[in-house]
Amino acid sequence: MFSNMNEKKNNTDQIEVLRACEEWQRAGAYSVRIQGMNRQHHIPLRDEFDEHDCDGTKYIVLLDDGYPVATCRFYENKTDSEKRSVILGRVVVLPEYRGLGLGRKVIIEAESWAKELGFKQIDIDSRLEAIQFYEKLGYRHATCNDDIIKSGSFECVQMYKEL
Repeated sequence: MFSNMNEKKNNTDQIEVLRACEEWQRAGAYSVRIQGMNRQHHIPLRDEFDEHDCDGTKYIVLLDDGYPVATCRFYENKTDSEKRSVILGRVVVLPEYRGLGLGRKVIIEAESWAKELGFKQIDIDSRLEAIQFYEKLGYRHATCNDDIIKSGSFECVQMYKEL
């Protein structure tokens, strides 16, 4: 692992991107989620892991010297099969790795993979504090009045991006 923040900033290009397809690889995603959400936001494990944590769900995991430091997941949006869209979520970067562009990196990889799989759109429930982050990545608001919804314990706005 990096010994200090300056070393991290100089070596983020050495972060390995993993498309997690096997259970042992998905364990990396789960590890990041437990550290970054369960512990930090006191989200019970029962709430952090749901029916979408299964074999059909795709996970991206970023590794720093083999150690999982960022993740996201996506799965097919079965409520709107005409759009061929996926739902992106559980985007987590470990606290000590935030501000290094890893959130952007994990999302761009998920977008590429979704596009390769033939999907045309990504939908996301963005936490209010992350709206500008997603806007910078090209996501748009799904409703004109930005209806606030509850996603788990967080207030969110629905956003999307066409691939």
